[in-house]
Amino acid sequence: MTVDHERPEIQPRPRDLRAHLDEFPWWLLIILSVIGYMVVQIIVDPIYRNIFNTILQGLSTTLYVTAISFVFALIFGLFLGLGRVSNSVILRNLSITYIEFIRGVPMLVLIFTISYAVVPLLARTFGLPNNAISLTSRAIIALVLIYGAYIAEVFRAGIEAIGRGQMEAGRSLGMSRWQTMLYVILPQATRNMLPALGNDLIALLKDTSLVSVLGVREITQVSRLSVSTSFRYEETYFILTLFYLSMTLILSLLLQWIQRRAKIKR
Repeated sequence: MTVDHERPEIQPRPRDLRAHLDEFPWWLLIILSVIGYMVVQIIVDPIYRNIFNTILQGLSTTLYVTAISFVFALIFGLFLGLGRVSNSVILRNLSITYIEFIRGVPMLVLIFTISYAVVPLLARTFGLPNNAISLTSRAIIALVLIYGAYIAEVFRAGIEAIGRGQMEAGRSLGMSRWQTMLYVILPQATRNMLPALGNDLIALLKDTSLVSVLGVREITQVSRLSVSTSFRYEETYFILTLFYLSMTLILSLLLQWIQRRAKIKR
């Protein structure tokens, strides 16, 4: 006679509380606390509120310069990146020369040189007056030419991360090298490039503050003009910091969400 002994059910151990605490995004909580404190100051303090409304006038210019510059820098960077991995010795060396030149000169110096030397020179070459191109347009041109070089390296790394077998497979199907690059290589490389492109977008947003030296009325320039008359240095630059911190945080979280979606689809 056999007796069946019931095995006690093994309850899953509750997850260690410390593991939950380790995974909790404390950095986000700290940043949101700082932003929340500044928002309260803006609501309750009329001085903070007036300065906030003043700086807010330059936000549209900051976002406009960022968006237009990034779109054209992507296009320019794509062509430079393709030249960088080209089989043509001339294209490859021209691309490398341009990229290394841009990366070897400080960004502020390049902004001055492109805006006050290169653009006026091109304007005279085409018979245009020196004031035909606005300072905002010069700032955008400068950022496109600068960030195009950095984005080109992102495209190069993304393309080279795809195995050579993909190019050979495309060529075996009768595609040309450029057709294979466009329809086979780049779609796969884009997912790998998303984090780096996102970082460049955030860096570009922050570097739009540099075009304030040209007099472009983005939020940094508006803040400088405001503080020159109000002498409220602490309030003005705290609020300016709040603007950049909020924008970069939103962009960072949005890009992380996009990257997770891309991994799921993959």
